[in-house]
Amino acid sequence: MSAGLTFDNCNHSKDPVVGCALEGIATTVAGIKDVSIVIQSPQGCASTVAAGYDAHEVDFTKRKVGCTRLFESDIVMGASEKLKGMIKEADQSFDSKVMFVVGTCAADIIGEDIAGLCNQLQPDIKAKLVPLMAGGFRGNAYDGLEMGLEALLPFIKKRQTKRKGRKPRIVNIIAPQANLNPTWWADLQWVKQILKSLRIRVQTVFSHHTSFEELELAGEATANIVLSHDVGYKFARKMQETHNIPLILDDIPLPVGVNNTTRWLKALAAHFKIEEKVEPLIKQGEEMVVDTLRKRALMIIPRYRNCRIAVSADGTLGIGLVRMLFEELEMIPEVLLFRSAMPDSRLILERELDSLGLAPRVAFSADGYQVKQTLQELDVDAVIGSAWEKYMAEELGIKIAFDVFSPTNRETYVDKPYFGYEGMINMMEVIANDWDRAFRSKEIHWT
Repeated sequence: MSAGLTFDNCNHSKDPVVGCALEGIATTVAGIKDVSIVIQSPQGCASTVAAGYDAHEVDFTKRKVGCTRLFESDIVMGASEKLKGMIKEADQSFDSKVMFVVGTCAADIIGEDIAGLCNQLQPDIKAKLVPLMAGGFRGNAYDGLEMGLEALLPFIKKRQTKRKGRKPRIVNIIAPQANLNPTWWADLQWVKQILKSLRIRVQTVFSHHTSFEELELAGEATANIVLSHDVGYKFARKMQETHNIPLILDDIPLPVGVNNTTRWLKALAAHFKIEEKVEPLIKQGEEMVVDTLRKRALMIIPRYRNCRIAVSADGTLGIGLVRMLFEELEMIPEVLLFRSAMPDSRLILERELDSLGLAPRVAFSADGYQVKQTLQELDVDAVIGSAWEKYMAEELGIKIAFDVFSPTNRETYVDKPYFGYEGMINMMEVIANDWDRAFRSKEIHWT
């Protein structure tokens, strides 16, 4: 059973790690090809929306973004007319099927009636207008992802005909972008390849390079898979209520590490009753990991034994890492710091800790101040996290820190999954290299 961490003098965030709700909404919208977004905000918020498009590696020429560029006078006097003009201009310029009209902190302060304004303008606008309020006062990026997903629900068409006999193997994938892997789209691709090899068709991804037609047809799926332990559960449950599509694999860790990957594949196969098809994949994957480690890392793994480690991650990767670090690398997870609140996945974490006999200190929605305070006060040998945690560890005198998650300083030219058997090898490569760098002398000057 985990023990919660408490923090003094922390009623207000000192150093937020997670972006605002606008970033979450933008990350959802940017994954859909046929939509545009207009934000009622100062021009600085456009960079937050750009970060959402950057996350999907969408080229600038394909971004359909309009910003009202509010000034101080607009905040004082109101800016409804400015927003109306921007919506009309964006409708003519972008020619998109759907336009998200998003109010930010500034619109919240003004008290802008985004929904009323959209209803008033809709008869004159070709695009379907979707009003949303996404001020930072309303939550962080994870909350914004939930808002963006919920806004997509009305566009999903009902299945027209009842199926008879055995249901086809068709799935939707939800929230792959809520993932700290710097190349998370490689995780999505790994999942797609696994599903394809098992003859399970992916109908819709919510959302990454998704057409609006694919979004509308999401109701044809026979199962939903959430690729996040941080967001997406609420959306999946609503799809279950409205479209009778069950959420599967929601009670186990994601495929991080050897054992978790095997568990995930077996649970997937059990749902679709194709256990015999998945066994060769498991055998091949486990053999690949063993052969790779035997050739290149057999003498490396013992050095991790009993290394007391702090994990600072999201729930998506953090929950799965607990078993991988403890069972497969023989490290001891002393501290778990999660970026999100994880209301829907805490039970998975507790079950994992109980089954492993671990009782680490745990904090949810940890900000930068809390992460640093924890590392300063608790005795650990190493930290696994992003470049932020690496800098914190160096400042506090913790010699070993692994720069694995986003944002990272590591040069990334090739997409590498963290999910699956290959994903474990990819993470171990980062960990092994950072371990070696930690023990290289910085004082020797060769002449």
